[in-house]
Amino acid sequence: MQDTLAALYPWLKAGHIIFVVFWMAGLFILPRQMLYCLDSAPGSPEETRWAERIALLRRMILTPSLVVVWLLGLLLASAIGAWDQAWLHAKLLLVLGLSAFHAVMVARARRMAAGERPLTARQLRLWGEVPALALVLIVVLVVVKPF
Repeated sequence: MQDTLAALYPWLKAGHIIFVVFWMAGLFILPRQMLYCLDSAPGSPEETRWAERIALLRRMILTPSLVVVWLLGLLLASAIGAWDQAWLHAKLLLVLGLSAFHAVMVARARRMAAGERPLTARQLRLWGEVPALALVLIVVLVVVKPF
């Protein structure tokens, strides 16, 4: 199995990077779409359109990308035997946090689509910075491997 993973390593890495980009793009746009939904009146046609767009983003980009990122990431870690490296543990902790962020934002978007307003515009703008901060930390961990 290890030989197969080593032979596939460049393809696994390329796929992982591609789906990380898709996932991050979705995480960057989700709070923005939620802001647009927040600005529309509950029960209005505009709110319905934004709720449909958010659901489509979730079904077509966010959730599939999350699954592929995790799958390919775990395969990559196995391929290079990184399970005992501290930088990987820190990265996994951050990716786990980003996955939790994904789940929380999707849950809040669903509540918003149901007419609730679980977050203010200011809170959404602040939450929208979480993926960028996580991305910076994760890239530093992977590239620099500081520990």
